[in-house]
Amino acid sequence: MHMYYVYILKINKKFYIGYTEDLCRRFKEHCKKGEAELIYYESYRYKNLATKREKQLKYYGSAWRALRNRIIA
Repeated sequence: MHMYYVYILKINKKFYIGYTEDLCRRFKEHCKKGEAELIYYESYRYKNLATKREKQLKYYGSAWRALRNRIIA
């Protein structure tokens, strides 16, 4: 089964939100830019759900704040 991932990385003390079909490959690409740490990810069966969630986290502050409060101590 093909999966899509929404992920949050911490790169050089800044957060990055994205989505991908290949989480391992994408993480390695980010590591080339600096020290990266995978903070969180969600998996989806359908691409449209993953892109919708990515946009929700990027563009609606309340969604990002709610998730950040749950996962970042």
